[in-house]
Amino acid sequence: MRNRDRGLTVLTVPRFSLTQRWYNRMVVSMQIAPPDFDRMFGALADTTRRDIVRRAIDAEEGVAELAAHYPMSFAAVQKHVAILERAGLVTKRRFGRRKVVRTNLAGLVVARRLLDQYEQLWRDRIERMTNLINETNEETNA
Repeated sequence: MRNRDRGLTVLTVPRFSLTQRWYNRMVVSMQIAPPDFDRMFGALADTTRRDIVRRAIDAEEGVAELAAHYPMSFAAVQKHVAILERAGLVTKRRFGRRKVVRTNLAGLVVARRLLDQYEQLWRDRIERMTNLINETNEETNA
């Protein structure tokens, strides 16, 4: 069904509701996310950076040794490490002339907890939807 108003076409959808309550399914609460959420997961979105985090768990390689593992320049690997460092996922420590990269396990724990919270949020939503569908089916069949 279409309404015309001031030259604009507005599509109206017939209202169908499984419940009497209105629920906006498009809004996801971001209150559980820390302020550096985007930076942390943005850093982890790149495969090279995820691999650097994995290699840095042992904390034995410096930036130069890490750079040898990738088909890119030393400067490019340095930039990847800097992004991970700003996200709080790795730290660099100087040992003599080497800068050793270490994974910040506390940063990974924060990311894991956040993912766990989102998993629970969506599991709860799916359970509520399943219950609503089952209730509606029972009412229809009764």
